[in-house]
Amino acid sequence: MDHGAKSYHRFLEGDDEGIVEIIRDYKDGLILFLNRYVRDLGLAEELAEDTFFRLVTRKPRFTEKYAFKTWLYTIGRNLAISQLRQMKRFSQDFGRQMEKLSSEEMDLEKSYLRQEQRIQVHRALSKVRPEYGQALYLKFFEELANDQIAHVMKKSRRQIENLIYQGKQSLKRELEKEGFSDEGLS
Repeated sequence: MDHGAKSYHRFLEGDDEGIVEIIRDYKDGLILFLNRYVRDLGLAEELAEDTFFRLVTRKPRFTEKYAFKTWLYTIGRNLAISQLRQMKRFSQDFGRQMEKLSSEEMDLEKSYLRQEQRIQVHRALSKVRPEYGQALYLKFFEELANDQIAHVMKKSRRQIENLIYQGKQSLKRELEKEGFSDEGLS
C-alpha cells in the first residue's frame, strides 16, 4: 500500500491528518496535471480543491487495483472534463491555447520544477499534440506506469506506448528548434 493510500485509509478511519497529508503531497502535481486540460491555472486550482473536497465529503471507495495517485488523478481528470463540457470550452486544438502561459503559472512551474532543463522540456511539451503532452507529463513528471496512464487517459496500454513514443519524437523536434539537445530523449 503506497503512502497516499495509507493516508486515505487513516482519514476514512477518522484521522483528519490523513487528508492533510494527501493535500500536501499531491496538490501541486494535481494542479499542474489539471492545468494541461483546462489551460487556466486558477481553474486548475479550483478543480484540485474540488477533487480533495470530493474525497472529504463523498469518501469514495479506493481499491488497490491502481496506485493512489492514479486514482486521485482520475477523479481530478473526470472533474476537469465535466467542467470543460459545462463551459463548452473543450477544444481539439488546445495546443495553441497551451502556448499562452500566465506569469502566475510560470512562477508555479519554476518553484515546482526547480531546474532550467525541466522548465525547457515543460514549455516544449505545450507545443506538442495535447495527447502527447498529457502522456509524457504523466510518464516523466508524475512517474506513472503505462497502465496507470492508460487508466487516467482512458486509453489502451498499446495506445499509451504509441503516444509516448510519438510524443518523445515530437518533443525532441520542439527542443531542437529551441536549440536544446539531449540524447536521453530518443
